[in-house]
Amino acid sequence: MQAFGNYLSALPEITLALSGLILLLVGVFCGDRAIRPLTYMTLIIYAGVSWLLISNAFEGSEPLAFHGLFVADGFATYAKLLILTGAGATAAMSLSYLEREGVTRFEYPLLLLFATLGMMMMVSANNLISLYIGLELQSLSLYVLASIKRDDTKATEAGLKYFVLGALSSGLLLYGCSLVYGYAGTTGFADLAKVLDPKLGASSVGLVVGLMFVLAGLAFKISAVPFHMWTPDVYEGSPTPVTAFFAAAPKIAAMILIVRLVMGPFGPLMDEWRQVIVFLSIASMVLGSFAAIVQTNIKRLMAYSSIGHMGYALVGLAAGSGAGVQGVIFYMTIYMVMSVGTFACILAMRRQGRMVEQISDLAGLSRTQPLLALVLAIFMFSMAGIPPLAGFFGKFYVFMAAVEAGLIGLAVIGVLASVVGAFYYLRIIKVMYFDEAVEPFDRPTGGILVAILWGSGGFILLFAAFADQILAVTTAAAQAMYLG
Repeated sequence: MQAFGNYLSALPEITLALSGLILLLVGVFCGDRAIRPLTYMTLIIYAGVSWLLISNAFEGSEPLAFHGLFVADGFATYAKLLILTGAGATAAMSLSYLEREGVTRFEYPLLLLFATLGMMMMVSANNLISLYIGLELQSLSLYVLASIKRDDTKATEAGLKYFVLGALSSGLLLYGCSLVYGYAGTTGFADLAKVLDPKLGASSVGLVVGLMFVLAGLAFKISAVPFHMWTPDVYEGSPTPVTAFFAAAPKIAAMILIVRLVMGPFGPLMDEWRQVIVFLSIASMVLGSFAAIVQTNIKRLMAYSSIGHMGYALVGLAAGSGAGVQGVIFYMTIYMVMSVGTFACILAMRRQGRMVEQISDLAGLSRTQPLLALVLAIFMFSMAGIPPLAGFFGKFYVFMAAVEAGLIGLAVIGVLASVVGAFYYLRIIKVMYFDEAVEPFDRPTGGILVAILWGSGGFILLFAAFADQILAVTTAAAQAMYLG
């Protein structure tokens, strides 16, 4: 009965794993011509797993499974739904791009599926061992996805850079885990919390050093400064749908994992890790804001934008409170929609069948494709934090959590960085609406891509109407982490 409870708790992950193996066999026998049915089947699997999570199909199972290695609580469930949404949206809008660019490799949807499986394992990790397994399953899939366009020099360079730097971050993470195990004698989160209980005495310096190495490895996954060096090159070199995937789902998984790690087993060491989180947050916000100003490629600009947004999310984590955790989840929800929508716009912008990636090439978009320009303007205003769009509410709640925790200086720096960041978002709008067009843009094609554009744009524009409902769900998810 215990074994059955374990499998029931991990039912979504087991479903993904088995489905991936079956689809892999289909791809091997059918070849690259199977990419379209494989992509559709992947989307159906995502929808089915989401239904399992929403319907609580495993209700009544134990929250802890596999001898405490895996936790299935409300916090993980909400994060998994975000990951599946981001992965599903990027998979759906990839198909027309891949066929147009001649990158019809059946491995693409399978790699997306296995990367998603790794992310879901990450957010349910309750042990340093299961944490690493989930992280590597995600990373190995992403390395290949970055260079899936193997005949393109930039794509292969992006994949190589990501692989080399990713291997370095994995080494840092493993070294930190070994230090934690050496000084604590355990890798389980629950046991670590007992070892670090302040009532039982002071923690050793070795544990703190181990935690710093673990945080360094995870900071690479969210591209927080100074572990951001891979982001601009990989974002620019990777195929645009892959870049959209990088910007959405993996960032959510890594951020949720960091939250679970520092607020759970390492919660008693808050005074130590808060200093590191504050530094990562300030450095990411400042560099993301200023470095993006000089960018001419919109994908590189989005790379630095994502670095800055991870800094804003870390502001909520630095608060070290329930309100801070809720703010992080709330912010990541909005960030995921903004990222997917923006990259959908980039995918839709073409001239005579050619992709448009230079910011100067956006000149006159409002005249030839006014609706596309309007949607992109909504995303840019939201990322800049202009009310009443969704991005404003995301920043408001993380800054408020920091102020309530006494981190007023951090909140002020965040506001100032937002003001600087608004410059390059508004510059894109200026180019679209006030610069003269050189040649007209093609009309966006693909019903799925257009649906994602309007769906994400409507979510951002009308967010204020249902912000309270999303806030209530994210608050419940944050509280579930403590109850789990």
